[in-house]
Amino acid sequence: MKPVPDKPLRTGYTTGSCATAAAKIALQALLSGQPPESVSIYLPAKQWAHFIPEFIEMSVGSVKAGIKKDAGDDPDITHGAVICAEVSWTSEPGIELDGGEGVGRATKPGLDVAPGEAAINPVPRRMITEAVQELLLESGAGKGVRVIISIPGGEELAEKTLNARLGILGGLSILGTSGIVRPFSTAAFRASIVKAIEVAVAAGCTHVAATTGGRSEKYAMNHLPHLPEEAFIEMGDFVGFTLKHCKRLGIRKVTLAGMPGKFSKVAQGVMMVHSKSAPVDMNFLAQMAEEAGAIKNEIEEVRAANTATHAAELMADYPAFFALFCCSCSRNAVREVRGGIEVETLLFAMKGQLLGKAEYSE
Repeated sequence: MKPVPDKPLRTGYTTGSCATAAAKIALQALLSGQPPESVSIYLPAKQWAHFIPEFIEMSVGSVKAGIKKDAGDDPDITHGAVICAEVSWTSEPGIELDGGEGVGRATKPGLDVAPGEAAINPVPRRMITEAVQELLLESGAGKGVRVIISIPGGEELAEKTLNARLGILGGLSILGTSGIVRPFSTAAFRASIVKAIEVAVAAGCTHVAATTGGRSEKYAMNHLPHLPEEAFIEMGDFVGFTLKHCKRLGIRKVTLAGMPGKFSKVAQGVMMVHSKSAPVDMNFLAQMAEEAGAIKNEIEEVRAANTATHAAELMADYPAFFALFCCSCSRNAVREVRGGIEVETLLFAMKGQLLGKAEYSE
């Protein structure tokens, strides 16, 4: 449901907050023998959050509790998922924390957790551990506990994320730095781009392919079979942002892969290619058509085209048009980051045909 116009978007809670609340409720029930009706936790955002359990299952020596995640008005794949924690006594003092069903496990370097560990990021890991430790000290139990975080259905949900590409297999990640989910902003997507580049670097990649979406990524993978999976990065609309972080992190070559609609803006020098960022300059495309040798009426057809994709269709018989198009993209991309990196552009038609390519460096 869309938020009511002019009404502030509603915040929610991260999987890390939900996991912490579930662990705290489970331990409270284990200590008291009674299922609590609710629990409050203190978030890294320096505020309290109140949670009501979805369920509490009590057994001899262990308790499992679940919190249904409310992501507020954020379009989060985990919204509505139940984040669970099972807490049980151990023979040794201390806190053991691990992931169970539906929580992914890291398999590649460059992530926030080491290969082999459950994908419970550092801040949620600390939140859970501190909440459990505080309760144990207050109770004077003098025992250790094992905390297993799980997400029923998490493995299926993870198929709709980039986890597998990043090297997190078997489920979702337990995430969050503030404990609060704020309505989706570009910050979340930008962070995922940087993390993907870091994973590529950790895998030894010096050449990456940055794509505008899933379809262009598929076409790029077919065209660049020598590159490992880690080298393919979905940059969405954030062309300039991606290029700058590739250079910062030591990538030597970037292949930009996309289609005429978004890349017509890159060819114009616009590095944020969202549909609302800047209009396609049909005069610019018409000028390239003229340089490519198109006759007058063809040039005017390009100028009057409805979209950049339409213009590209009109220029199907002019390879020079697409060579100029790609050269302009690569040149502008290199200049965006002030040199020091090689950029190749692959321009694809909607059905996967390679329309043109060009490389540039300085």
